[in-house]
Amino acid sequence: MIYTVTFNPAIDYVVHTDAMQVGMVNRSHTEEIYYGGKGINVSMVLKELGLESRALGFVAGFTGAAIEKGVQAKGIATDFVHLQEGFSRINVKIKSGEETELNGQGPVIGAEAVAELFRKLDKLRDGDTIVLAGSIPSTMPSDTYEKILAHLKGKQIRTVVDATKDLLKNVLQYQPFLIKPNHYELGELFEVTLHSHSEIEAYARKLQEMGARNVLVSMAEQGALLLDEAGICHICGVCQGTVKNSVGAGDSMLAGFLAGLETGDYTDALKLGTAAGGATTFSESLAERAEIDRLLLRL
Repeated sequence: MIYTVTFNPAIDYVVHTDAMQVGMVNRSHTEEIYYGGKGINVSMVLKELGLESRALGFVAGFTGAAIEKGVQAKGIATDFVHLQEGFSRINVKIKSGEETELNGQGPVIGAEAVAELFRKLDKLRDGDTIVLAGSIPSTMPSDTYEKILAHLKGKQIRTVVDATKDLLKNVLQYQPFLIKPNHYELGELFEVTLHSHSEIEAYARKLQEMGARNVLVSMAEQGALLLDEAGICHICGVCQGTVKNSVGAGDSMLAGFLAGLETGDYTDALKLGTAAGGATTFSESLAERAEIDRLLLRL
């Protein structure tokens, strides 16, 4: 079983309007609601690719209830911690030529709620996969990722981390199965700017030396690079299409890669991850199977 963790899930309220005028009443012409957060995005795309997962995290209030119901309606199992106070955040995204976002803060997550999450993690068994994606809310300890990996140490569990800066660097000591920075985030870790495949590979190897088993790097228009645990570097070209959406593309790539690993072939996994990321980029929402399959044939 694959478990995904979303510490601060959200309702994304997307509003399309012809012209945004500050200080005036603006009216939308179309609206959409999505239930999101990086871990939930991974679960959504895994489901699209035929893999089951269980979504963990924290929800609160009427918005939390809506998120839980919405995720379950997609056929995804959930095991959220229900907070007694506050409400899960709403992110408002206004699309009017340029995109403007106003992201909510989310509820306070106390020590007892964190302890309950750890009790849920005790259900994981050898052979399971856990995906930790995104930032840590300010109300939680900043070393939560490290504590989770330490808690799971000793079990044969594939740990996957999609995070940035020290949040990512500090988990390397626990030898995560997979980490997924983009090329900008990879350079940021070492305070350099990376351009070529050879530069990106060299710094991916540094992360491997620091403990990561597999390093998956998305490289925008340069495609994607995977440095696998045998030290072999795989490169996949970029998908061609019209960019409509960047939200969730990295999560989709991660989901596609994990789905592709079911064959045991890293090259196939990288291609499926690239196709899934592209399918989200070229869509108004998360990737759908038909578009993933179409792009996969072109890689």
